[in-house]
Amino acid sequence: MFTGLIEEVGTMEGAENGGKSMKLTIKAKKVLENVRLGDSISTNGVCLTVASFTNSSFTVDVMPETMRKTNLGKLKKGSPVNLERALKVSDRLGGHIVSGHIDGTGTIKEYKDEDNATWLTVETTSNVIKYIIPKGSVAIDGTSLTVVDTDNNSFRVSLIPVTKEETVLLKKRIGDEVNLECDIVGKYIERFLTFKSDEEQETSKIDMKFLADNGFL
Repeated sequence: MFTGLIEEVGTMEGAENGGKSMKLTIKAKKVLENVRLGDSISTNGVCLTVASFTNSSFTVDVMPETMRKTNLGKLKKGSPVNLERALKVSDRLGGHIVSGHIDGTGTIKEYKDEDNATWLTVETTSNVIKYIIPKGSVAIDGTSLTVVDTDNNSFRVSLIPVTKEETVLLKKRIGDEVNLECDIVGKYIERFLTFKSDEEQETSKIDMKFLADNGFL
C-alpha cells in the first residue's frame, strides 16, 4: 500500500528482456535506505518486489500481465521513474490510498501553465475514465493528484511546484504514456452494485429497467 507521495526520482539502469517479461534495474538512493529483499517499491505507480539490490540500485521482475497493463515496457536506459516505498502503518496518509495495481494507461494530451501551477490533461479509455470524478483522486505514474474536471475520454489535474520538481510528470512529452490508478472505492461500489450470484440471476426480477419503469430512477 502506498500514498502517491513520490519519495524520489530514480533512473533506469538496465532492462533485461525475457520475452513477455522484463527484469529492471533502477538506480536510486532514498528508497534503498533499510531496504530488504521482498520489499515493495512503487515504480511509476506499479507495485514491484525487490529481487536484489546494491548500495546504489535495486532489481525487480516484471511479469507479462504487468507489461500489458503499464508503461514499464517502454522505459529505456536513462528513463526517469517515480519511486515510493510501501506505507508504514505509523506514517501520515498525506496523499490517498494507492495499491500500486494499475487500472490502465493514458496519454499526455496537453500542458498549460497558469501562474505557479501547470494544468495537465490526460486522455484515456472509457473503462478507466468511468472511475475518475471531479475532486476525486487519481494516481498518475504513482503520483497522488486531485482531479479537477473530466469529459468522456480525458481528465485534468493541476500540478503544484513541488509536484513539478519532485516527480517525472513534467519530464514527459505530449503523446507519452502514463500509468493510471483510479480510486479503489469506486471500483468496489461498482462491483457491489453489479455483481449477482448464480442464484440471484435466476430469481431476481429487479434490474435497471424495472427500477426506471416503477419510478425509482
